[in-house]
Amino acid sequence: MSQTNTSLLDEVVQWSQETCRRELKVVLPKLTTFHHKTEAWDDHIRVLKIITDMFLPHVAVSDLEKECFSKILPKAATMFDSMMKELSIQVGGLSSQNTELCSLLRNILKSLMQIIDALSACVRHVCTYDEVPDLMSIRTLPSCILKVLRDTFQHCKESEVVYCGRLSLVADLLQSLFKEAYALHKALLELLDRLSLENSASEEEVSDIVIVIHSLLDICSVISNLDMALNANTWKFLIKQTLKYQPLVEEHLHHGDISASLCDNLLVSFHAAVDLAEQIKQAALQEATQSAEHKLFQKTAKMCRFFANTLVHYIKEFKAFLTKSCRRFHQTYLQIISKFPPSLCAPALPPTLSEELTAAAVVPMDALVFQLLPLRPFAEVVLQEDPRLSPQHELPQCLLLANVLDQLASQPEEVLQLWLSGSQFSEETPRFPLYQAVFCSFQRCYAERKLPVLLPGVMTKGQAQVQVSLHHHVCVRLCASVAVLAPVYFPVLERCLFEATLQADTQTALLATDVWCFTARYGTAELCLHHVLLIAHLVKTCSSECYQKSHLGLLLRRMLFLMTPNHQMDFLARFPPSEPDNLPIWRHILLRALSDDARQRVAEDIIALAQKVVTDWQSGGYKLGQVGKVNAVLQCLLVAVQGKSTIEERCLSSASRTVAQLWQRMTAHQVQTHHVLHITLQLLLSITALLVKNVDPSIIIQALVCVDAVVSQKCADELQLAALDFLSSLGNIFIPPDNQSEIVPRLSGLFGALLAQSSSWLLHQHALEAFAHFAEVTSHEDVISYSLSVEETKSKVVNFLSKIVNTPEEVKEARLERIQAEKTVLQQHNQRLLTPKQIPMELPAPSVTHSEPQAKRARQENDADDEYGRNLQAAETALRDLHALVTGKGDTRELPRPPPSRLPSRLQELQSLLNDISSAISTSKST
Repeated sequence: MSQTNTSLLDEVVQWSQETCRRELKVVLPKLTTFHHKTEAWDDHIRVLKIITDMFLPHVAVSDLEKECFSKILPKAATMFDSMMKELSIQVGGLSSQNTELCSLLRNILKSLMQIIDALSACVRHVCTYDEVPDLMSIRTLPSCILKVLRDTFQHCKESEVVYCGRLSLVADLLQSLFKEAYALHKALLELLDRLSLENSASEEEVSDIVIVIHSLLDICSVISNLDMALNANTWKFLIKQTLKYQPLVEEHLHHGDISASLCDNLLVSFHAAVDLAEQIKQAALQEATQSAEHKLFQKTAKMCRFFANTLVHYIKEFKAFLTKSCRRFHQTYLQIISKFPPSLCAPALPPTLSEELTAAAVVPMDALVFQLLPLRPFAEVVLQEDPRLSPQHELPQCLLLANVLDQLASQPEEVLQLWLSGSQFSEETPRFPLYQAVFCSFQRCYAERKLPVLLPGVMTKGQAQVQVSLHHHVCVRLCASVAVLAPVYFPVLERCLFEATLQADTQTALLATDVWCFTARYGTAELCLHHVLLIAHLVKTCSSECYQKSHLGLLLRRMLFLMTPNHQMDFLARFPPSEPDNLPIWRHILLRALSDDARQRVAEDIIALAQKVVTDWQSGGYKLGQVGKVNAVLQCLLVAVQGKSTIEERCLSSASRTVAQLWQRMTAHQVQTHHVLHITLQLLLSITALLVKNVDPSIIIQALVCVDAVVSQKCADELQLAALDFLSSLGNIFIPPDNQSEIVPRLSGLFGALLAQSSSWLLHQHALEAFAHFAEVTSHEDVISYSLSVEETKSKVVNFLSKIVNTPEEVKEARLERIQAEKTVLQQHNQRLLTPKQIPMELPAPSVTHSEPQAKRARQENDADDEYGRNLQAAETALRDLHALVTGKGDTRELPRPPPSRLPSRLQELQSLLNDISSAISTSKST
C-alpha cells in the first residue's frame, strides 16, 4: 500500500462518526478502491474493517449495493479463499517445535475470523433498517457470505484430517472460527427470511434467490455430519424458501439434487439411529433412558423423522419436477423397510427403540408412497422386473406392492389405469400390471415364506391383533383390492390370476387360487360358473400330467364349493361323469362340494362307469394296453369313495365289488414285472383303505402279498405312502381267526420293514404316523409286538409317541443358509418346469360379460340353517329308505317283504305333521 493510502487510513481511524458521515461521499470511493487493489492480507482486512465499522452505518439503503457491497464483498470472499488455500499448503509442516509456522497459521485463522466479523457487521447493519430492503439492494451480500460459510464449515469438518494429530495447536481458534461462522449463518438466514419478492420479480431477483437456495444446499452437504442442529435448521430454511417463492423458482431449482440430498440425509440419520440402537442393546442400556447413548439415539431418530417428513412434503409440492428421482425414492423405501422385521436382514433391536424408529421412518414411508402413486416413472420402477434387486430387498419390494394395493382404492381413474393395466404400447417402458407384479414378487420371497416370517394382521373389531404369515398378509390385501375393483379391470385380474395359477411355484399358485376363489365368492354366481367351466375345460384338454394341471385341479375343486346348486347341475350336464372323456375333471372333485342331488348322481355315475370299465377290461382279456383306462377310472372311484358317508350303501357295495374284482386279478409277479401296474396298485390300496370294512379277508391277504412283493424292491414314494395308509386302515377291522395266521405275520413284517426304512424322512414320518394310528385302534395287539421285534425300530416308535426329538435343533443362521441354498435349487427346478408348457398361457375370451360385482352373496347356510338342514336330511334319508322297501328297490340280496298293516295310518300322521310345518312356515313369513 502506498504512503498516501497509509496516511489516509491513519487519518480516517481518528475520525468521529459525524466526520465519517460528512466525508462519506468523498472517502468511501477511495477506500473501496484501496480495498480492491490491495493484495496484502493485513491491509485488506484493515480497509475492510474501516469500511464496515466506520462508514457502512452511514450508507443509505439505495447505495448499499452499488457503492459498497458490490465493491468490497467479492474481494473479501476472494481473500478468504486465498487464506484457506494457504492454510492447506502450510499445515503439513505444523509442529510444536516449529513455533514460527504455528504462529503464522494462528494468525491466518485470526484473520479469517476478522473477515467473518466484518461480514457479520454488514448483516447487522442491513437488519437495522426499519423497512426490509429489497433483494437487489443487497444482492452481493448473500452469495459472498454463503461462499465464505461453506469454506469455513468444510475446513472445520476436515480439521481432524487436515491437521492430522496437530489439532491441539490450533483447536481453540478453530472452535472460535466455527462459532463465528455459526453466528453469521444464523444472522444471514434471519435476514433472508425478512426479504420477500413479488410475483412480478425480475429475472435477476429470481436468479439470486435460486443461487441462495442452491448455495444453502451445498452448505447442507458439508454440515450433514458436522452439527445436527445446524443441519436441521438450514434444511428447514431451505425448504421454507422453496415454498415461499415456489411459483417463481420451481422451474429453476435443481429438484433432483435437493431430493437426493434429502434421501441421503434421511438414510444417514436412519442408519446412525439403527447403529445406536444396536449399541444400546449390546451395552444393556435399554432401561437407562437418561444415558448419553439413549439421548443421542433420540436426537438421531428425531432427525430421521424430520428428513422423512421433509422429503414427503417436498415431493408433495414439487412432484411434477421429480420424475427422474423415482428410482432413488424407490431404493430409499426399500433400504428403510429392509431394516425392520420381518426382514431377514433386520437387526434385533429393543422393542421401545424399534417402535420409536418405526414412527420416525416407516410411518412416513406410507405417506411417501401415497405421494408417488400418480407418477408414471415411479410406477414403471416399481412394476418392472428388476434382476438387480438384491435378496434383502425382495421382501420390502413385496411389502411395497401390498402397500400400493392398500392405497390404490382412493386414487383417481388415471392412477388406477397406470397401476392396474400394465404397459399398453411397445414404446412405453415395460411394466407389469400390479397384480402380476405382486405374484412375481411373492414368488421371489421363498425364504420368508419357508421360515415363515410374520407380520401384524389386520385389526378386526372385538379381536386382538395377531401375527400372520406373508401369504396371509398379501392375500388379504389382494382380496380387499378385488372387492373394490372396477369391472373394466376384471380381464386384467383374470389374466394375472391365470398366469399365477400356472406358475411352477406351488405357494404362489395357491395364493392365486385363494384370490381367485374370493373373486368368485364375491362376484356374481354367473361369473363363478364362467370361471369353473373355463378351468374344467383346461383341465380336460391337458394331454398329460403336469404341475399346471394339478394347480388348476386344486382351483376347480375349491370353486365347486362356491357354485349354486343349479349351476352345479349345469356343470354336471356340461361334463357328465358317466363319460370317460370327463374323468380328468372328476378326479379333482370333492363330493362334499356338491349338493345332495348332484353328489348322489356323480357317485352313482362314477361307480357305474368304474364297473363297466373293469368289466370291459376283463372281457378283453386283461390287456396291459388298457390299464391306463382302468387307472383313470380308479382315480375317480377314489374320489367317490372318499365321500362314502354321503352316498348310498348300495353304491359302496358296488364299489367294493369292483375293487374285489380287480384284486382277484392282481398278482405279486405281475406287479413286479409290469411297472404300469404300480399305479393300479397304488390306487387300489388307497380305495381299499377307505372301504376296508366292506372288503373280504381274502382280498386283504391278496393285497398284503402284493404290497410285500413291491416294498421288498425299490418303488415309488407314492406307492409306499398308499401302502402305509392301507396298513393303517387295517386297525379298524377285526380279522377273523381263520385268517389271522395269514394276515398277522405279513402285516407285522410290512410294518417292521417300513418302520426300519430311513431313505426318506417323509416316508419314515408317515410310517410312524400310520403305525401309531393302527396301534391306537386295533384289537390285534400282537401285531404291535411282532412289528417292534427290532430294538432300534421300537426305540424310534417310542420316541415318536413320546414326542422326543433326537436331532439337534437347527440354529437360525444355519437354517437360513439352508433355505437360501434350497431357494437356488428350486428356482432352477421351476425354471426347467416352465420351459415346456402343457397348458396354453393365454386366457380365452370370457363368455360372460363382466358386470359390476354384486354385494357379497349370502352364505347358503348359517348355524340355524345347519340345524334345519340336518333334520331335513335325516327325514329325507328315512323316507327314501322307506320308499325303497315299499317298492322293492332295497338290498337285492334279501327277498322283498310286505309292508306292515300300520304303515298307511302312520303315513297319514306324517302327512298331517308336514301340513302343520308348512302352515307354521307361512305364518312366520307373513309376520
